Amino acid sequence: MKRRPFLQKITLFSSAVMAIPLDSLSKTIKEEPKKLRFIVASDGHFGQPDTDFTGMHTQLMKSINAEEQVDFVVFNGDLIHDDPALMPQVKLFYDTLKCPYYVTRGNHDRVAEGEWTKIWGNPENHAFQANDGSGVILLNCSNEDGEYLCGDVPFLKSKLDEFSGLSHVFVFIHISQNDWTRHGVKCDDLLETISQFKNVKAVFHGHDHDVDGIMINRGKPYLWDGHFGGSWGNPFHTYRVVEILENGNTVTYLKTVKDGTILNGHSL
Repeated sequence: MKRRPFLQKITLFSSAVMAIPLDSLSKTIKEEPKKLRFIVASDGHFGQPDTDFTGMHTQLMKSINAEEQVDFVVFNGDLIHDDPALMPQVKLFYDTLKCPYYVTRGNHDRVAEGEWTKIWGNPENHAFQANDGSGVILLNCSNEDGEYLCGDVPFLKSKLDEFSGLSHVFVFIHISQNDWTRHGVKCDDLLETISQFKNVKAVFHGHDHDVDGIMINRGKPYLWDGHFGGSWGNPFHTYRVVEILENGNTVTYLKTVKDGTILNGHSL
């Protein structure tokens, strides 16, 4: 898959994001105490034909369980590959984690809304506060037919208002809400809403298996984490780690599922 269009745009950084040299990042990871540490992994596509989906999921759960201090994990969409009967099966893999986890719906998660809530225990649009008090907002962007949709702006706005007094807020939505990737949708109202809240530190997307970088819109960083399953995309499987340090700074880095190699790191 061609990645050049995205890579050209990824250079358009502002001061909102700074790359961290890997030697400095390694020191930060080892020595700096963390207030919060979470992982984002996307696009497992459990059940996709002609893929080793059980092996991919087993490896990811093993890698996450080997991590220290994981406060929670977000599986950011395309949990399964179309067949609704697969959803309870992939949950069995997630349930092997030692930490709490949350999910967002992707366009391949083609289950009815009521069934989604029954399986996962939360509605498709959901928000909570993490252990350190940070706000977390999980947005739906598809439906039982697999359509590409804009996120629910009234729900988002209500939660951002509710969390307005917090120092850190993170938003998760599977499909990119801008057309800067080949598989994104243009949702200007959502982007504008996010830009109005200074405490939104980052927005996380999945969906684009061949994208694992960061882009800026109206001063806000939007991050991808590649993929850990499916039949296309980057030749390596990855997940993203996010850490809030005791001094309030936020760092993020991309790791390979197979051996934990850190590919890049940024300060948000």
